[in-house]
Amino acid sequence: MPRLVVVLPLSPLQVGDQFPVNEWPLHITVLAPFRTDAAPGHVAALIAAAASAEPAIPAVVGRKQMFGRRHDVPVSVMVENEALTRLHEQLVAAVGPLGESPQEPAFTGAEFTPHITFKNHGRMHAGDTVLLEQIAVVDMAPRSAAGGRTVLATVVLSGSTRGDHEA
Repeated sequence: MPRLVVVLPLSPLQVGDQFPVNEWPLHITVLAPFRTDAAPGHVAALIAAAASAEPAIPAVVGRKQMFGRRHDVPVSVMVENEALTRLHEQLVAAVGPLGESPQEPAFTGAEFTPHITFKNHGRMHAGDTVLLEQIAVVDMAPRSAAGGRTVLATVVLSGSTRGDHEA
């Protein structure tokens, strides 16, 4: 059963893009990893329907914080943003029924904290602004998978200059 994650990349991604676990492009996770038997195109169609009225989201980067079980993962937390929270809630409602278990953290967590994890190839700083124009559905293949993570579908938010939805 595939494990998917839904992200808002800071730079455009294309269906089929692959990257190793440690080279994720900078992004905000808008729906935490979940297991589903649904086809990626079906997941993308539900996401597109749920987000069709949502415009591209301008957001501001906030302070640095440490995340992870051991509080050893540096991230930049986004300044509170009603549009990001609304998009998260809409995606939980739209995609939640496809999850393997209704108790998956992706669909039950009230602790949604939009953030951008620091990477060796880049990071964001407090006060930086970003325009979130695309949603990407990514296969969270096991860490041992040779191809790493794979973009399965993308959805462009309305008002974006990036073109139409691609699945």
